[in-house]
Amino acid sequence: MAKKNSILNEFLKGIIKENPLLVLTLGTCPALAVTTSASNGLGMGAASTAVLILSNSVISLLRKAIPDRIRIPAYITIIASLVTVLQFLLQAYVPALNASLGIFIPLITVNCIILGRAEAFANSHGVGRSVLDALGMGAGFTLALFAIGSLREILGFGTFFGIQMPWITENGLRPMMIFGLPAGGFAVFGLMVALMQKLSRRFYARQPQATMDRQHYPGSISAHTDAIYEEKEVFDGPRPPRVPGADAVPEAMKEPGILAGGKNAESADKDKEEAK
Repeated sequence: MAKKNSILNEFLKGIIKENPLLVLTLGTCPALAVTTSASNGLGMGAASTAVLILSNSVISLLRKAIPDRIRIPAYITIIASLVTVLQFLLQAYVPALNASLGIFIPLITVNCIILGRAEAFANSHGVGRSVLDALGMGAGFTLALFAIGSLREILGFGTFFGIQMPWITENGLRPMMIFGLPAGGFAVFGLMVALMQKLSRRFYARQPQATMDRQHYPGSISAHTDAIYEEKEVFDGPRPPRVPGADAVPEAMKEPGILAGGKNAESADKDKEEAK
């Protein structure tokens, strides 16, 4: 069960907790440039995911054969080769998408997400976990691009995948062209980042009570600092884990600090005057 949870968390981390675009803010250039429509966002995300999966797999297989001194040039060479093959496939089978994405297809080579996952994960993990990491990161990147592109297309042009929205008419709601411009892209991107921060706090933030055990409590550094866990000293064996009492953590200071004003600020001003 623990292994299944670990595999699931490895995949899900790229969607919310470590979303490469909305949390780690990587790959923002294509996110703002090509997401003028839902189809462009979905296509760019799928292309980046394909390169990410293949590059993680190859780099994980060759991680012990690539010398540390040339690993970054080697990674870029591998990624550039995969992007070239991808561009040829797009030109042959999806020419409209290739023309729409334009220069941003070859620029996948220098996408921070691709190189970052190669250096941070594939370089030190096996093929299976590297592919799983690439799937999670690619899914998170694709979902973010698709969401931004959908909002910009609906609000800016009144269409979704080129289909006219029924509630947008000349006598009713009208498209706001600003969302099709770079300014609208920044606005939608900022809103998506704020929403992802709320979701991350909702699903991943731990309450203080959940961390107040012997292993994570800041005061439990050694046997000499565990007084709050035992009423009396224990010398003949390990101490059993116990949750500290409610008064174990001191109350936070109620008075504001110097930057917030208050008595501390007044005392600080008096000290400055006396020093003069």
